[in-house]
Amino acid sequence: MIRENLEEVEKKIQQACDKAGRDRSEVTLIAVSKTKPIEDLMEAYNAGIRVFGENKVQELADKIEKMPKDIHWHMIGHLQRNKVKYIVGKVDLIHSVDNEELAKEINKRAEKAGVKQDILIEVNIADEDTKYGVTADKVNELYVNISKLPYVNVRGVMCIAPNVDNPELNRQYFVKLNKIFVDIMNIMVDNSRVDVMSMGMTGDYQVAIEEGATMVRVGTGIFGARNYNSE
Repeated sequence: MIRENLEEVEKKIQQACDKAGRDRSEVTLIAVSKTKPIEDLMEAYNAGIRVFGENKVQELADKIEKMPKDIHWHMIGHLQRNKVKYIVGKVDLIHSVDNEELAKEINKRAEKAGVKQDILIEVNIADEDTKYGVTADKVNELYVNISKLPYVNVRGVMCIAPNVDNPELNRQYFVKLNKIFVDIMNIMVDNSRVDVMSMGMTGDYQVAIEEGATMVRVGTGIFGARNYNSE
């Protein structure tokens, strides 16, 4: 079933790229595997997936140990400063940086590990009380400040749009994040490489791609409903 789901997701990504006049290579599919067992991840891996996203540090660390070593891991969930040491240097990208203190901790741990850690700034794009992320009006300031950290590389921005039945309702937020993305590209600090917009999930990734997403995070659409009893 996972292989069939992936084929359907791939078809929809291609349709969205075609509609937007974009090349399929411009969009990275992140298979969000939180709460899912290794067997499910291996089924996706055997179907060609090499980029996986996890929400919790402990689950991520466990899966890194058990899965093939050619996988690119992404930390997409809220990250506490005291958990940073467990993932720096082990993940390709941390999507959820929304304050300077967290960025400084990542920088400290990255220096200790002898790496430069790629991160994204998480934006609370719809100003929802239940969501993490920096407000839209504070992104530029945060970007300038954390771009000065020598062992952190700000690659772009990420948002979690509202949970809606009609994906078109989220187009406004994807347009807004794209504008923020362009704004920080225009104030790029030396040696920065801003090229990632992580937006769009199972319910709205096609709209996100149409509005410029370079990474989409799809969990339920690939693996089915989450099993929170396993946590």
